[in-house]
Amino acid sequence: QVPLVESGGGRVQAGGSLRLSCATSARTFSTLIMGWFRQAPGKGRDFVAAVTWTDGSTNYADSVKGRFTISKDSAKNTVYLQMNNLKPEDTAIYYCAARTGPIIKVLVEAYDYWGQGTQVTVSS
Repeated sequence: QVPLVESGGGRVQAGGSLRLSCATSARTFSTLIMGWFRQAPGKGRDFVAAVTWTDGSTNYADSVKGRFTISKDSAKNTVYLQMNNLKPEDTAIYYCAARTGPIIKVLVEAYDYWGQGTQVTVSS
């Protein structure tokens, strides 16, 4: 099991910023990949960003490149998603996810563990 606890969602105006956090007590950090997905009302769950725990390699969805930054704090066993220049279309429930394996994958099905989700609402 890989417990994941998210925090940091909220409501912000367009152009604003939020930082999401995902804390884990995973025991297999050497092969852990942690990511963020989001699900807007009436839509499927989409990949946002991911990071490998070993070397910090990252991958981003095209829609958030240049605006969002994923990072990890090994001392706190926490992954962050810094979201800048938020747009109304970023409104969604954001989920932290984890998988074990050597490479980052963007499919929902590739991730085995999920947090409870945190709401992000961006108003125009």
